[in-house]
Amino acid sequence: MKIRVVSSKEEINTLGTNEEIIHLAFRPSNTDIFSLIMKCPNVKALHIPSSYKRTISNSAKMYLEMQGIELLEGDVWGHRKDINEYSEVSQSVYDRIAQYKQDGLSDEDVEDKMIRETRLSPDFVKFLVKQG
Repeated sequence: MKIRVVSSKEEINTLGTNEEIIHLAFRPSNTDIFSLIMKCPNVKALHIPSSYKRTISNSAKMYLEMQGIELLEGDVWGHRKDINEYSEVSQSVYDRIAQYKQDGLSDEDVEDKMIRETRLSPDFVKFLVKQG
């Protein structure tokens, strides 16, 4: 799964309509969030650092909820935007999730194991487990 990393509000206009997960590396305003959703109608989740998530207004959170878009807390560790505008979740993460589910583990147990095994945030791991 590719996560589009957006470093500034000016980059919102460069996004394609097919983006599904977007990491905002800046503190978004309500206007930024609304224009992002208008630009990317297929977005499933916004991924933002925890310090920025606390500053998102209740109206923006409610709007995202009404649109069925998840607001995920976390960071994109070790990503170099100057090399690639996307950060990717490796296939091995999906394979491990599938294996744990096949072994009969509950979603909560799978989430706990994946949080320990990866450097992904708990919100993002829950999202991946739910998607898989």
